Amino acid sequence: MLRLQWVCSVSHASFLTLGIETSCDDTSLAVLSGPREVLSSVVSSQVDLHAPYGGVLPELASRKHQEVIISLLRKVLSDGGVSNPHRDIDLVAVTRGPGLMGSLLVGAMTAKALAQSWEVPLIAVNHLEGHIFANVLAHPSLEPPFLCLIVSGGHTEIILVRSFGDYLLLGRTRDDAAGEAYDKVAKLLGLGYPGGPAIDRLAKEGDPKAFAFPVPLGHTKNVEFSFSGLKTAVLWAVRRLEQEGAPIPVADICASFQRAAVEALMSKVRLSVEMTGVKRVAVSGGVAANSALREAMASRGAWDVYLPPHELCTDNAVMIAATGYDAYARGLRSDISFSPDPSLVLAK
Repeated sequence: MLRLQWVCSVSHASFLTLGIETSCDDTSLAVLSGPREVLSSVVSSQVDLHAPYGGVLPELASRKHQEVIISLLRKVLSDGGVSNPHRDIDLVAVTRGPGLMGSLLVGAMTAKALAQSWEVPLIAVNHLEGHIFANVLAHPSLEPPFLCLIVSGGHTEIILVRSFGDYLLLGRTRDDAAGEAYDKVAKLLGLGYPGGPAIDRLAKEGDPKAFAFPVPLGHTKNVEFSFSGLKTAVLWAVRRLEQEGAPIPVADICASFQRAAVEALMSKVRLSVEMTGVKRVAVSGGVAANSALREAMASRGAWDVYLPPHELCTDNAVMIAATGYDAYARGLRSDISFSPDPSLVLAK
């Protein structure tokens, strides 16, 4: 069981928050005591359900959330030692967006029903802010201001965290997110879904200099990303080899693609540090589990680097509960009438 300790900003450390996360294809619930102690956390993955399609089918995802969320609720309460949630739970936090509308609705409606039944406050959480709090959970020394690279299947952006609740967007991707590019390249190479872990694994066996794939926007002076061109470069390399009747060196392609993708991310982090003068840098999101990115970040001795444990990289309710707790401690509340927002932004 993951247990993280933090100095509590609410007067009693036994304050319990139920977190609910259903933004995409993982159904996750967690019970958090105070701001940092994880009493229980459960995740139901839908990878096997969506793998035959090479990506997430929204309708299937929302149906699966509906099938499993009540049984997961019972388990997370039982695992957390919560025998009487009406008495013991003090707050419900749930992802409002961004994400898939059908998936978000399942979590939101469940959270609303529980908050009303248990007569406790409700906090609607921005999923991206949740990813920021994954590192706040794991690293007691991480305090604003700091930069956060949020890099996942749906998002690639750099946020300046001026204070909790006060965020400035420095730049985001023009097109594909980094994780999306990983999945599409993996599909092209026949590696299955999700593609990120497969590419990361094979890249360790290949030559990162075998293919001179471009580092997209690597030398521009704007904090912005683009991965569609890199994805296309891989496509044309594969097609050329096929036309020549040559074998496809999958490991070399993975290693070369990953080299370019990681350098594209690193170049904009370096630029953001130079622009802001802020040298505390956190990385969050599913791609934060990528070994090459973690190694590249860890080698930056000029920065203080914060990487979440692997279990907090992907979508999880622990980060949603922690974000909701912090918002509640800052005096924020959500109206029971809030609507999920698939296009919700964190900062402009």
